[in-house]
Amino acid sequence: MTGAYRSAEPGGNDTLIERIKAAISGEYNAVNCYQVLMNQARTAHERRQIGEIRDDEMRHYQALSTLYQQLTGQTFQPQQTEQCPSTYMEGLRHAIEDEQNTVDFYLETGDMAADPQIRSLFYRIAKDEQNHAVWFLYFYTLSR
Repeated sequence: MTGAYRSAEPGGNDTLIERIKAAISGEYNAVNCYQVLMNQARTAHERRQIGEIRDDEMRHYQALSTLYQQLTGQTFQPQQTEQCPSTYMEGLRHAIEDEQNTVDFYLETGDMAADPQIRSLFYRIAKDEQNHAVWFLYFYTLSR
C-alpha cells in the first residue's frame, strides 16, 4: 500500500502519514474523554448512546492504527494530549465542536488518498463523526 496515496502538497506521502498519526491521537483522546462523559451522563439512555459513540471511536482508533502499521511497518502509540472537560455540559459542547472539526479533517484526508480503500475508510469514519456530533448536540439541547 505504500505509495498508494497522493497529496496536492509537496511531501504528500509524509503528509498523509502525519494526518493518520493525528487521527490516531484524536481517536485515542476521544475514547478517553467520552468515557468520562459517559460517566457524567444524566440518563441511562445518554450513557448508553455515549458508550456506543465511544465504541465507534475505539473501532476508528483500531482501523487507523492498522492502516498506519500497513503503510509504515511501524506502530504508533499516541498519548493523551487533551484534558477532558470537567463538567457534562462542557464535555458535550467540546464533543460537538471536536466531532464537527474531525469530519472536515477526515474528508480532507480522504481526498488525499489515491487508494480507494483508504479513501473509503476516511469517508466512512467522517460519516460516523457527523452522526456523533448530532447525538451530542441533541443531548446538549436537552440539557439546557
